[in-house]
Amino acid sequence: MRLIIIGAGGHGRVVADIAQQTGRYQQIFFLDDDVQGEVVIGKCSDYMQFKEAETEMYPAFGNNQRRIEWENKLSDAGIPLAKIIHPLAYVSPESEIANGCVIMPYAIVNTGTKIKKACIVNIGAMVDHDCILEEGCHLAPGAIVKGENHLPKATKVDSGEIVPLQYYKIEI
Repeated sequence: MRLIIIGAGGHGRVVADIAQQTGRYQQIFFLDDDVQGEVVIGKCSDYMQFKEAETEMYPAFGNNQRRIEWENKLSDAGIPLAKIIHPLAYVSPESEIANGCVIMPYAIVNTGTKIKKACIVNIGAMVDHDCILEEGCHLAPGAIVKGENHLPKATKVDSGEIVPLQYYKIEI
C-alpha cells in the first residue's frame, strides 16, 4: 500500500512518521507546493496523477476547513482516504473512526464514540464515551473531551482544554 500525504509541513511529517510506524504502508510520499525533497513527488494540485490502486491519500493541513475541503475533493475524485492510528493509541473496538482521520500516540478514544472524517486526535488527547466529533475537529495535544459531547464541525479543542461532560449536548 502507498500513502500520499498532501502537505509536507509539520503536521504532514508527523503523519508520515505515524503511518510508517503502523506498518501498513510500503511507500510514503508527499505532494507540496513549497517543499523540495526526494519524498516530495509533486505539487498539491497534481493529486489526480497519483490516483491508482493500492494508494491512499491524507490531506495534512492543520487548518480544519482546508482539511475538510481537501478530503471532499479527494472523495469526490474517488480517491481512498487514509485512516492512520498510531499503535500506542487506545481506540475502543466499540468506537467508529472515519477514513481521513489521524489518531496520534497516547490518544484515547473510548467506547461508543464516533469520529467523522478529517479529524485529528493529537498526542495524548482523550475522547471519553459516547461522543460525536463532526468532520474536521482537531483535539490538540492533551485536550480532553468528557463523555456525551457532540462537537460541531471544525471545532478545535486546544492543548490542556477540558470540554465538560455534556457541554455540547447530543440531540436525540
